[in-house]
Amino acid sequence: MTATTAAPVSRKSAAARHVTLVTRVLTGLLFTVTGLNGFLNFMPAPDPSTMAPAGVAFTTALYATGYMLQLSSGVQVVAGVLLVAGRFVPLALAILAPMVVNIFLIHLFLEPSGMVIALLVVAAEIGLAWAYRDKFRPMLQAR
Repeated sequence: MTATTAAPVSRKSAAARHVTLVTRVLTGLLFTVTGLNGFLNFMPAPDPSTMAPAGVAFTTALYATGYMLQLSSGVQVVAGVLLVAGRFVPLALAILAPMVVNIFLIHLFLEPSGMVIALLVVAAEIGLAWAYRDKFRPMLQAR
């Protein structure tokens, strides 16, 4: 008599898997493109006259220190490519989490004009974290 193991039954419906896939790829593309833009400057910068003065001052300081170019753009490219490729997705989400919080807070306090996009990015991050919640459980267990 041989023992056979059944394939694990997925609790997710096909629609939920597709929504997760589309959200993961679109979020990955967003961060990859914006990260590459930090290095290659292929998208036009927003007109400072249309931005809140506090937002302009904060963004100017980030660019002057090199934070935006080396750290932020590099993290966005790496995490975005991981999301698009579907490799190390929980790691990419963990890496992006502080950046997503920063994006949200900048738009909440300094530049309200981009709040819709910020909320969409937050929703995508939370939705993907929920979809991959089983992968986060070991990291969140007290030992």
